[in-house]
Amino acid sequence: MASSSSDNNKKEHEHIHEGQVRRSISIRLIRHGESQNNQVYRDARRIHRGGTPDFDLRGWLRYVDDRRSADPGLSDIGRIQARRLARYLEPHLANQASRPVRFVVSPMRRTIETILPTLVALNDNGNNNESGTGGSDDGGAACSVMINGLYHESEGCHTREKVEPGMNAQQINASLLNPAGVTNASFEGFASGEENGWWAHANGPETRPESEVRAAKFYVWMMEYLDQQLREASEQDDVRDIFDAGVTLPGEEDERCHDKFAPRTRTRRTAVFVGHGDFMSLVLKRIVAGFGHSVEKEKVPHRSAFVHFNTGMTELEYFGNGRFMVMSQNGVPHLSGPDGGCYVTGGSLKDGWSYLMPTDGCLDSEVSVAFADEVQPHVQEQTEALRSLYLSKGESTSASSDDETESEENNGGAELTVVVKRGLQVVGCASLNEKTGRVRDVVVRPSARRSQVGKSLIEAVKNHAKQSNIDKIVAQTKTPDEREFFEKMGFSSVGDDDTEGDEDKSDGVYSSEIFRMECKL
Repeated sequence: MASSSSDNNKKEHEHIHEGQVRRSISIRLIRHGESQNNQVYRDARRIHRGGTPDFDLRGWLRYVDDRRSADPGLSDIGRIQARRLARYLEPHLANQASRPVRFVVSPMRRTIETILPTLVALNDNGNNNESGTGGSDDGGAACSVMINGLYHESEGCHTREKVEPGMNAQQINASLLNPAGVTNASFEGFASGEENGWWAHANGPETRPESEVRAAKFYVWMMEYLDQQLREASEQDDVRDIFDAGVTLPGEEDERCHDKFAPRTRTRRTAVFVGHGDFMSLVLKRIVAGFGHSVEKEKVPHRSAFVHFNTGMTELEYFGNGRFMVMSQNGVPHLSGPDGGCYVTGGSLKDGWSYLMPTDGCLDSEVSVAFADEVQPHVQEQTEALRSLYLSKGESTSASSDDETESEENNGGAELTVVVKRGLQVVGCASLNEKTGRVRDVVVRPSARRSQVGKSLIEAVKNHAKQSNIDKIVAQTKTPDEREFFEKMGFSSVGDDDTEGDEDKSDGVYSSEIFRMECKL
């Protein structure tokens, strides 16, 4: 009876979270419309045969340098995309988002020009929407606009490597926001103060490592910006637009979540971030992987990237404390249909996105040694997957003996994990017991077996064993290929005269008996 009661309590504890409230904020990440620079790069690629064996690099660079702008506006197609985006967002946000809709916008001209038609449409029609102010302090305004100096595109603002300061707050207001009727914008993240240009503090174009650092800063800022709003909702009863959107209340039974235009009984807190393709990808990497990702090396581009069409939208939910859910990615419903397809730009490999991927030569092998319980979670996950895939199929370079493994567990000894990575990818791993000197679970991905990964693993094992004053390391092999590999690594067979390990060559192959091999250090 006691056991049954314990099991029931355990089950109740496991499922108690199902009744808890999960408040969230609805988020949109939107890339700017096609810029004049996007058009310049696209034309340069076409004229100078980019992506072909006849690529004229000098001609491409000369064409781009002569026409590229440090802070371009939208192209003709970009302006059409911005108007179509507004025709989609205005009814969607007016019917389903609370007031004010919170916009966080890059200080660059093309992003502001992209969202201006949406801001104008929401402000013009704001008086028709009386629902869901959410207890805000904006006096019922349809929009709240923040220009954030941290959210600009990678490289910053420059002309032929020469720094351009970018627009300051007064210039952004006078030339873009105020003429469109946006008068309540705030400014954040201007390193030299909003009275100076957002890039006035820089000494040159931003490098890739500097972009990574800024992406981490913006990611942390973004979480704090959203967490403050969630905390207010938990502490103040009059905040009605932040709630558990997964719960259906009476009267909401017929609401269809996929209908982006139908009015909602309860409108939701919504934040729209308008930015740039490359920098949005850097931020999204952190949103998806949290802090468990690796920062890219200097002069090495992304190992993973998120692509967005011009005005492509990614929809997220934020639940607080760094918890994001990706609902959809890179949607362009406003550009779909027979009359919109011709305006889809900026999201294909021919638009230059493939250049974000490093070439094979850039991905140096990286060897790491750590105690088994100190391996980073994302590395541990991959090593366990490798072992499960290839040890179970007999494809590892070492086989385990149940008797010897049990003996090791009884004798103790620190278990070390040795890993070889290429980029963020684990391509090989092995285990070393510091007390017994036993090397086991040596696994190399089949596609990497001709690239010295196995040698790197064993050399790392040897070096650590020497530093730990281990006089010899031992391994067990089952197949001729395994035995040959360890012989090349300096191991020799022991106990060849015993019955264990006899070779049966009647069929031209070895038997499946286990051979013990050792390497003296």
